[in-house]
Amino acid sequence: MSDIESHRTGQDTSDTPGTAKGQTIRRGGAPGSRGRTTIADGVVEKITGMAARDVAGVHAMGSGMSRTFGAVRDRVPGGTKSGVTRGVKAEVGEKQTALDLEIVVEYGVSISDVARDVRENVVAAVERMTGLEVVEVNIAVSDVKLPDEEDEEPEPRIK
Repeated sequence: MSDIESHRTGQDTSDTPGTAKGQTIRRGGAPGSRGRTTIADGVVEKITGMAARDVAGVHAMGSGMSRTFGAVRDRVPGGTKSGVTRGVKAEVGEKQTALDLEIVVEYGVSISDVARDVRENVVAAVERMTGLEVVEVNIAVSDVKLPDEEDEEPEPRIK
């Protein structure tokens, strides 16, 4: 086997002490498995928040108070937490993640059906995008949005 052929096939046929001529020496493994990938909690929280909001019957994420503070924080330049992650907490390990969500549902929908749909959508999105196993998705329904109720976001002081 020529040097070019051995390079293309990943085989080393050189004389190495302790090996016979022509014996294959494998180095490193597949390129895709070299190194480690870490995924921040915030990344999983954003994916989770987007997937949960996509479900019909979910009006908002977070409790009334966190939505109010979040709306104010979103208007302040340099606000710390994105509105997408409001109502979402993720614990991320090397291979698994656990999620806690707080949601507000629309009046008239089946809460158990919405919770099931949120779990399915969140698990599918997080596992597809991150490769992490979602071990649990805990959902707390903190409120029901009534048809005649106004959103709790404060009026801006400046127009």
